[in-house]
Amino acid sequence: MPFWLSIGALGLVQAGLVALPVSRALPMTLARLSGRWWALIPAGSIVLVVAVIELSSDAATWLTYLALVAVPPLAALAMAMLVRGARASWAWGAAPLFALAWATPGSLVGEVAATALTGLACVSLGWLLVSAVPGRWVRLGVYAMAVVDTIYVSADLLQGPNAVLNAAAPAAGLPALQAVHFGSAVMGFGDLFIAAVVGCLLATDGTKCRVCLDISARRQGVGAALVVGLALVFDLLFFAVGELPATVPVAAALALVTWRSRDEGLAR
Repeated sequence: MPFWLSIGALGLVQAGLVALPVSRALPMTLARLSGRWWALIPAGSIVLVVAVIELSSDAATWLTYLALVAVPPLAALAMAMLVRGARASWAWGAAPLFALAWATPGSLVGEVAATALTGLACVSLGWLLVSAVPGRWVRLGVYAMAVVDTIYVSADLLQGPNAVLNAAAPAAGLPALQAVHFGSAVMGFGDLFIAAVVGCLLATDGTKCRVCLDISARRQGVGAALVVGLALVFDLLFFAVGELPATVPVAAALALVTWRSRDEGLAR
């Protein structure tokens, strides 16, 4: 698959993760852990992963096993309760997706299955973050992640660790779920995570009333459309450079939706 089509498809995946989440209340036991400092996770995850991989040659292997263990149950949680039309029985869908990703590595079917698992897991992680952190701090965390990502890519600090992490894979041909490989393009876990965080953030007003639910869905739709448009324009820079921070179009889309919502008096 040509690169332009592959990277365009991954931009659509990011947009889908903005449109897909629905709002759910955090269980009381977890709500006690809420705090604005969790907003440091998006940007901090980039710094931490780069530092760990630079310090230890085995870190990428440990991270790929962490993703292998964590992603399927998180994807099952998202299918059970955190995406549009979710139902408890859908949680079992994580098993065939994992089987396809394992049985058909490198094929389009296997890559779609692995991408779906990773993206759905990001929805669960995004829900946890958005549920635990006030909205304004989540937005700042998203913007900070895009800034850190841009700085690291511009300074050529991310490319080496990314290459090591993207090449890591667990034994026995098990799927590598710590990054997304689609055709000839690759996106990091964080690139999907930031999109899921934005989707969950835009969905959070939906618990208040039926009108708010409609407003949230509309905001997510606008956000997803902006991600597609901005990503397509941003990807034109690949004619000049070999790597781009894919977090930037998502953060820019959030800024535009937030600005539009404030004009309408709808922002949190």
